Amino acid sequence: MTTNDLRAEARHARAELASTLDAIEYKLNIPKQLRIKRRRLTHALYQLGEDSPAALISIALGAATVVGVIVWFGASAVAKNR
Repeated sequence: MTTNDLRAEARHARAELASTLDAIEYKLNIPKQLRIKRRRLTHALYQLGEDSPAALISIALGAATVVGVIVWFGASAVAKNR
C-alpha cells in the first residue's frame, strides 16, 4: 500500500466515524428531533394550505371539535364530582 492509499483509507474511516457520531447525536438529541418534526409539520400544513385551503380549514375545524369535546367531557366529569 502506498502513502496515498493509506491517506485515502484514513479519510474514508474518518468520514464513516463522523457519520456514525452524527447518527448517534441525532438519536439522543430529542429536542433537535422535535424541532425538525415541527418544521416538517409546519411546512406540510403550509403546503396543504397553499394547495387546498378547504382541506386545511377542515383539519382545523376537526381539531377544534376534538379539543372542545375533550374540554366538555373534562368539565362534565369535574361537575359530577362536586
